[in-house]
Amino acid sequence: MPAGTIPAPARLRPGDLARVASVGLRTRRLRAGLSALGIAIGVAAIVAVLGLSSSSSAGLLAEISQLGTNLLTVTNGQNLSGQTAELPTEAPAMIARIGPVYQVADTAAISGASAYRSPLIPAVDTNALSIQATSLDLLPAIATTLSQGRFLNAATAREAVAVLGAAAAQRLGIDRVFSGERVWVGSQWFYVAGILNPSVLAPAIDSSVLVGFPAAEKYLGLDGHPSTIYLRAQASQVNAVWSVLAATANPENPSEVTISQPSAALTAQADAQSALNSLFLGLGAVALLVGGVGVANIMIISVLERRSEIGLRRALGATRGNIRTQFLSEAILLSLCGGAIGVALGSFATAVYAHAKHWAIVIPAEAWAGGIGAATAIGVIAGLLPALRAARMSPTEALRTI
Repeated sequence: MPAGTIPAPARLRPGDLARVASVGLRTRRLRAGLSALGIAIGVAAIVAVLGLSSSSSAGLLAEISQLGTNLLTVTNGQNLSGQTAELPTEAPAMIARIGPVYQVADTAAISGASAYRSPLIPAVDTNALSIQATSLDLLPAIATTLSQGRFLNAATAREAVAVLGAAAAQRLGIDRVFSGERVWVGSQWFYVAGILNPSVLAPAIDSSVLVGFPAAEKYLGLDGHPSTIYLRAQASQVNAVWSVLAATANPENPSEVTISQPSAALTAQADAQSALNSLFLGLGAVALLVGGVGVANIMIISVLERRSEIGLRRALGATRGNIRTQFLSEAILLSLCGGAIGVALGSFATAVYAHAKHWAIVIPAEAWAGGIGAATAIGVIAGLLPALRAARMSPTEALRTI
């Protein structure tokens, strides 16, 4: 090198930059930890919200796929005067004649009758239970099973025998079936034959006491008209069946028939749950903002406290760019530490809750990548002004504090 030539200042290598940037964090651990905590909480909230939403949706969609999307329900609508219409008694048989339909079951709500644990219960304490007559092939149609006991058969459907939905059994205080177990239905005792598992596709069944059609006509005054018909059709023909279902169920008044697809309602429920995510993501963003303010605060204080260090480094040849890079890197490193902790906490919370709910654990890439990216952006924004302020200090001004 020619004599008198001033060498260009060397650039900080990545390893050296990391060590220099971590000095302020390692020497002020408590302050750095508290500042990173806000970032960690915000990122954890974002990861947990997105992770739980994805896990819940995946679990619900898997359940819908398992239960089938080819279930349709036909219910009695309203007539022109606004009163509840009646489905013809022949409606289930007529629907069963539709080519793609391979399974049909029907129930009939029984008005004027309530179920109690005993006749000593006040009549007003109905526990919101309903009494429904049911055909014998209901369980496969709605894709549910028995928890205990047995379902109705050709013999018990004619006698004072009932099967309880999952919620109905709980409200009546019956958790198991044993010989002689009975409930007061209408004005007489009905023996309990079984208890159902929860029905996802037909939630009305959960709070129902089910009896056979012959028994309902004999003991409870049922007129024989069904109120709900459950049918399963070939998956590829669901739309075609839907288009002819009302006219088939009630040829004289098809407008008085209501048709629905339970799986579509569950999918809409999943979408509604996802819509609430914006609220929780907003709370996570607020936590990130607070964390960013904390990072900016600690960096400003750090610059003021480390004037002597800045002056010494400038006197030894460090450029303004070196100082600026050091403090900016320190802010980014602090935010990244908080972001990494937040991702770990959010993922752990998602895994624990999803496991408890028996969902598949799903943590989308945008959750953890977005958390890390947000933490990095906050570090850059929060550290830029302190870094510029540190870089503008002259060596003589900074060394006055020594």
